[in-house]
Amino acid sequence: MTQETTQANVAADVINFGIGQPNFDILPTELIHKAAEHRLSQRDPRYLNYGFEQGDGYLREAMAAFLTPAYGFPVQASQLLLSVGATQAIDMICSAFTQPGDVIFVEEPTFFLILGLFRDHGLQIVPIPLDDEGLDLAVLEEKLAQYQPKLLYTIPTFQNPTSRNLSLERRQKLVALSQKHNFLIVADEVYQLLHYTKTPPPSFATFLDSEQVFSIGSFSKILAPGLRLGWIHTSPKLMKQLLNKGLMASGGGLNHFTSGIVRSVVEQGWQADYLAGLKQIYERRIAILADALEQFLPKNILFQKPGGGYFFWLKLPEEMDGTRLLQTAVSHKVGFQPGIRFSSRNTLNNFIRLSFAFYEEAELVEGAKRLAAALDEYTQL
Repeated sequence: MTQETTQANVAADVINFGIGQPNFDILPTELIHKAAEHRLSQRDPRYLNYGFEQGDGYLREAMAAFLTPAYGFPVQASQLLLSVGATQAIDMICSAFTQPGDVIFVEEPTFFLILGLFRDHGLQIVPIPLDDEGLDLAVLEEKLAQYQPKLLYTIPTFQNPTSRNLSLERRQKLVALSQKHNFLIVADEVYQLLHYTKTPPPSFATFLDSEQVFSIGSFSKILAPGLRLGWIHTSPKLMKQLLNKGLMASGGGLNHFTSGIVRSVVEQGWQADYLAGLKQIYERRIAILADALEQFLPKNILFQKPGGGYFFWLKLPEEMDGTRLLQTAVSHKVGFQPGIRFSSRNTLNNFIRLSFAFYEEAELVEGAKRLAAALDEYTQL
């Protein structure tokens, strides 16, 4: 019996564009081996004990030095709280700042798996649509006249699934609205450093002085998902409220041993080097997949070439159904995520999301051909 160890369980002859994670061949196994060897050679027993609640101070100092030039503004170690990935960071925020029945505003569409987390907390989800510049603030203001949200969840940079960026002007106005209406902004910025051809607006962490903002980052996208290590970047006031929770008092720092290994990765400059190489790989994959989609797909399938992140967001003709198309695609051994999964109100079914992160260039081309064949069969049903 084969024991499953990863989420990415897909048959070898299937190309599943629905897998939104890096493929195994580009994961830094040798780098992590080298980092673990470096850290363990220090014979430092502290990484085998309970960690400091906010997270290893040495790693946070190294992260601040790494993020400062990457973000383009000063980052302080005291502003960072280490988490078990981005999802757990968001869960911590929901636990600390919401009660069942509270309202949370989310983008429409949004990351489909996060909706389940919000429902687990008993939150009332109110969707706000996106346009080409990100969150539609006119609709947001209309909803603020109807609801008093505790949180607004946004993926402002290379958004999942659309790959759009929230413009700087809208970021500024969104922060102003959060201050006026007293809601907290949870900015899921795991793609902030994954820009290939288009530099995004600055991280929401530039607005920490508002005391309304959490910026969420993760090593899952820039190093390896299995490390389960991320961070919350926020103001002293909000940091204090997070650290006062029983989870931190009882368990201490989160994922402390892994933090020691990642400390070596960041301190030695290996993170910056690996990220630079990763960006080159992903930039090439975007170009390859974009060319293949343009070559093989019908012209009435619309998309914009992403400048960063992981995803292509394809708009199908209004009469097409992404879920039914997926059923047809199975026989062509190709998969994707239908748009309805990214909607909190079960719409957007004439959209599909493709990820280029999991497959090599030749597989991306073959996947585009298979998708075109599935579309051809679907239109003839």
